[in-house]
Amino acid sequence: MSHRRILSLWFPRLAAERHLRRLAAALPPPLAVVGDRRGAQVLTSLSAAAEAAGLARGQPLRDATAMCPALVTRTEDALAEATFLTVLRRWAGKFSPWVAEEPPEALVIDLTGCAHLFGGEAALLAEVEGDCASLGLTVRAGVADTRGAAWALARYAGATPAALRNGDAVEQEARATRSRAAKRRGWAPPVAPGPAAEGLAQGVIAAPGHTRRAIGALPVAALRLEAGAVEGLSRLGLRRVDDLMGLPRAALARRFGTHVLRRLDQALGVEPEPVAPTRAPLHFAVRLTLPEPIGLVTDVQAGIDRLLPALCERLRARGRGARRVRLEAFRADGGVQRAEIGLAQPADTPDRIRPLLALKLDALKAGFGFDVLRLEALDTEPVYDTTHQGPGATPGTALSDLIGRLGARLGLEAVTRLHPAASHIPEKCVTVHVAAFSAPHPDPWPEPRAPRPLTMFRPEPVQGGEGPQVPLAFRWRRREFTTARARGPERIAPEWWLDDPAWRSGPRDYWFVEAADGTRLWLFYAHGGQVTGGWFCQGRFA
Repeated sequence: MSHRRILSLWFPRLAAERHLRRLAAALPPPLAVVGDRRGAQVLTSLSAAAEAAGLARGQPLRDATAMCPALVTRTEDALAEATFLTVLRRWAGKFSPWVAEEPPEALVIDLTGCAHLFGGEAALLAEVEGDCASLGLTVRAGVADTRGAAWALARYAGATPAALRNGDAVEQEARATRSRAAKRRGWAPPVAPGPAAEGLAQGVIAAPGHTRRAIGALPVAALRLEAGAVEGLSRLGLRRVDDLMGLPRAALARRFGTHVLRRLDQALGVEPEPVAPTRAPLHFAVRLTLPEPIGLVTDVQAGIDRLLPALCERLRARGRGARRVRLEAFRADGGVQRAEIGLAQPADTPDRIRPLLALKLDALKAGFGFDVLRLEALDTEPVYDTTHQGPGATPGTALSDLIGRLGARLGLEAVTRLHPAASHIPEKCVTVHVAAFSAPHPDPWPEPRAPRPLTMFRPEPVQGGEGPQVPLAFRWRRREFTTARARGPERIAPEWWLDDPAWRSGPRDYWFVEAADGTRLWLFYAHGGQVTGGWFCQGRFA
């Protein structure tokens, strides 16, 4: 039986080199991608020149510019970087059909039965290196029997992590003290591929069946552990994967949790971790390149009018309707402005999509103008006869269009509808659904035994009543009320099969009470149970 062979590709400078590809300079300048982390501007990705200048990831931007005045910065764009990683996944499909993304900057490939097509694993890595060099990308690769081991080799093999040095790096000490460094407890030499792993210019290949030896000298961070677990293990002197292999599993799980054991088992192949290839999504997008930049809203609307028919034609050809549409307007200075809308029902006609996009155009900032417009249907669904009834406006489509317009202003999640629920408890007799992703209740609503208030809230204490009889005068929300008339009672008992803390005061007698000033309230008297009862107000009539 052949061993599974997994290839891990890590692009440590993916975001920075994506921008360098656009600069196309003979001598690339130091470039860094800047992102917001907890309100601070920090470096999230660096080019090789920026790293050579002494900059590091996570460094504040102001410190970086002080160290390297010639630093060129770009704003982090997570969506564009994820799209670029998807493009690389499609490129990696030439090596194997089993390719998956590991956001934000890595790919994992199942090479089982594929490497011989390229002349072996070493030749395959050489081709990977050549392709990435032509793309202007830095890549680090690792091949092993398991996904976790390949991940570890790609990132940690051939390096001397700071976690292993622990202040005892021999190359930084005087010659007189180097002879005693090896005798210190916890010191470790630099990690290099051993006999179980072959170090190549393109990456590291672990020999089949030698996963334990290949990753044993790597730091514990190579097991994809959280920073807190790595720090806790280091405090106990457990800095290498070998240090964990000989420990009692029960004690390790009690101290650091089962996650550490699970990652160790995945790296060694005890627990399977298959590569699930990403399925190629249905792609519906159209693009319009303009001869001159535009900046007026009317010009953008004219461009949308040219794009929408082509997009809808592609949707109808596949029997799909758009549920989420994004407009991308590329500015002449390299920036991108985006507007995104959601629809309550799948739409494949321009008249359903155009009004919603028009609501978002005022928020676009043209700057020096837009020279490219791109329209994409991000989420699509099949269109059936029950949801699509021709170009005319039917009652169903009119309501869905209204929900879409409200959702464009407020957000689709903010537009809700109510469905009746099988409960006699007032606050549980309805369920709330997002209107864009639910259908109206098909049956008539059940009639309550007594009218319900327009506004309901959590029960609030009422002062003035002593017994079950409606008080002639009471105080609520720091206001004095005099009862003019009352209707009731309507007794509602708690659900005895559920322990609801709000109903531990026992059965309730609900009353419609109209005060002398015209205020109409929904009061109830709780008879008492696990907690003391009394008078409360739970609603207000119109």
